[in-house]
Amino acid sequence: MSAFLDALGRVPPLLANHVLLSAAALLLGIAISLPLGIWSARNATVARVSLGFASLVQTIPSLALLALFYPLLLSLSALVGGGIPALGFLPSLIALTLYALLPILRNAVAGLHGIDPAVIQAADAVGMTPAQKLRLVEAPLVAPVLIAGIRTAAVWTIGAATLSTTVGQPSLGDMIFAGLQTQNWALVLAGCVSAAALALAVDALIGAIEYGIRARRRWLWIASAVVLVLGTAAATAPLWPKGGADRTVVVVGAKNFSEQYILARLIGDRLEQAGYTVEYRDGLGSAVVFGALSGGDIDVYVDYAGTIWANEMKRNDVPERPAMVAAIADWARREHHVGLVGSLGFENAYAFAMKGNAAKAKGIASLDDLVKAAPSLTLGSDLEFLERPEWAAVKRSYPLRFAKTTPYSPTFMYRALESGNADVISAFSSDGRIAADGLTVLTDPRRAIPSYDAILMVAPKRAGDAKFVATLKPLVGRIPVEAMRAANYRVDRDTDKQTPEAAATWLANRIGR
Repeated sequence: MSAFLDALGRVPPLLANHVLLSAAALLLGIAISLPLGIWSARNATVARVSLGFASLVQTIPSLALLALFYPLLLSLSALVGGGIPALGFLPSLIALTLYALLPILRNAVAGLHGIDPAVIQAADAVGMTPAQKLRLVEAPLVAPVLIAGIRTAAVWTIGAATLSTTVGQPSLGDMIFAGLQTQNWALVLAGCVSAAALALAVDALIGAIEYGIRARRRWLWIASAVVLVLGTAAATAPLWPKGGADRTVVVVGAKNFSEQYILARLIGDRLEQAGYTVEYRDGLGSAVVFGALSGGDIDVYVDYAGTIWANEMKRNDVPERPAMVAAIADWARREHHVGLVGSLGFENAYAFAMKGNAAKAKGIASLDDLVKAAPSLTLGSDLEFLERPEWAAVKRSYPLRFAKTTPYSPTFMYRALESGNADVISAFSSDGRIAADGLTVLTDPRRAIPSYDAILMVAPKRAGDAKFVATLKPLVGRIPVEAMRAANYRVDRDTDKQTPEAAATWLANRIGR
């Protein structure tokens, strides 16, 4: 219970961002749907196009739709010379607005089509203009049906807003994603309960407005609307402007696994001690995080040499580790004006791993050995690996043909291996669970997998900031892989788990402040 109560303490600022995003998307969806619904009710061609488009949007997974707008906005920003934020609020707003369209638009059209023709004829007979007919006759009759659509759209929007974490927009999804990756179920529960409570409260208030209009109880719908507006204002209070704005706010980015959460807090702690105000953007995917840095949406994060080499530079050769890091530094500075502060001192490479006793029984010690056994084995991977260049490089070097491949979140990938649902996993070499679970890491004799030195990278606007770089410089070369494994395991172990913040404090003390 205490862990759950502690997790609830993180809710207010995330709730504020969640409410602001959901309310903005819903209001924008209403602003688009109302005139479009009226037009569609009067024009069959417009109705087919608008409803068809809104229905098509609903077939696209919300996570995919959110991710889609990031590269589109990034390209548009580059085309117009910058100034368009590609990460965070804007892509989330656009995606959620599109999701809100269908129920509002469909109910508006259905409501207008459902009005008794005799009522419309009577309005025409008394000489009402189209505007008067819409305002005095159609709108009151359609309002209950329309608000029912708004009610549905509001619940959908609040639920889908949790996924905005993946494109850098703070929301209650931050708690859910972080909790899933670190197996902090109190954090997951607090995020889910808060999102559900918000959706139920909004649904109840809009439902009261709907009932008040249908039952002609003006006081009820007005009171419900006032409570809804005041509640929205109160929930977003943490975001209200405050006097004395701090110009030294920096944003630390992190991908969606334990090590990244720990390193982000380690970096943030140093920056706070140097006088900076720190914000975190957690749960970012590998496909967006470097673009977020180069575009200035985040100020600093830790990436891995092999990831930049394969994903961003599109290189498939495998040089020695120092040469790779030097080449990345030169490319990042030359092509994107991004600064590479240095390597942290450890490598977190992809590494195929098996249970120690299973590997020994099957005589598998290398990827060459794995080739023969693969047709009878199941591969479990993280969510990205099967689509990454590294997997393509491995398949070019080793003709692996597994009986089945299944992607998991990193936490559940290790559980799949433990339970027997996977025989081999695409593990991470700095993960503490490798030693703790007695796993055997298979060697890569053909050097298909590049090195993955953890590298500290800063945004263009920070690369020339001597104070900022000097604050981070003491981390370079200071983190041995043994220390990183131990810090990771403090978060990932099943019992006596620690938060990423606590693990970062332990790591800072271990390497020396």
